[in-house]
Amino acid sequence: MEASNRPIGVFDSGVGGLTVAQAIRQILPGEQIVYFGDTAHLPYGDKSEEAIRGYSRKITEFLLGHDAKVVLIACNSASASAYEALLAEYGRRVIILDVINPVVEYCASRNFQRLGVIGTKLTVNSGTYTRKLKEASPSTSVVSLATPLLVPMIEEGFIFDDISNAIIRTYLSDQKLSDINGLILGCTHYPIIRNQISKFFNFNVEVVDSARIVAVRLRETLEKHDLVNRGKAGEDLFFVSDFTDYFEKIARMFFESSINLLKADIWS
Repeated sequence: MEASNRPIGVFDSGVGGLTVAQAIRQILPGEQIVYFGDTAHLPYGDKSEEAIRGYSRKITEFLLGHDAKVVLIACNSASASAYEALLAEYGRRVIILDVINPVVEYCASRNFQRLGVIGTKLTVNSGTYTRKLKEASPSTSVVSLATPLLVPMIEEGFIFDDISNAIIRTYLSDQKLSDINGLILGCTHYPIIRNQISKFFNFNVEVVDSARIVAVRLRETLEKHDLVNRGKAGEDLFFVSDFTDYFEKIARMFFESSINLLKADIWS
């Protein structure tokens, strides 16, 4: 197989990375996607960094086994914990991309006065966004808030209802987020509830969705390395480490067609 015809590997702890995969499909329709959702270990946000690095290495090996030309970490917790480790270990064999650096660069270009970040406990506690944003845009005030209930809420299918609205309202009412003019969705699950978040702020706050930003970075990277697929793309493949009904439901909602959902028990 020619290098450009090889698939793009994407992984996340669950359904969240599907927001990135959908953006890739829209921006790079000629590319094959091999997706791995580590549903057996979700959410990553309450796991240790060491555990997440271990999961990420194993998944990267799995995607390399499918001849991926890029491994895209479509998870903020894994990006914060494992990106540097994966880059050091696999960077000579495959292009490694994360979801944090492209978003930081985008936000630096927007010159936000006061920028909020919401994400899992691990993402927020790592300080990765705050540190990188301060380096890229010193004049921007950055505030972070852990919102740990949002991932399990989304994974259990509680969206667009009274339960999700109450949880979202409780988190976003925190004083830390007062007077922000931009909000980073520091978890790839959160774009699924982006409209609810925007509505809370009366659409007066720019809600920064990483999915499209990361997909554009991927396109630029493929063009730079002459790896854009010019031939016929293979069938997208979706793997999970444990079957969940909701994963298939969300995947079909995003891709508007039947998907080839397979279980891959890479942990045994």
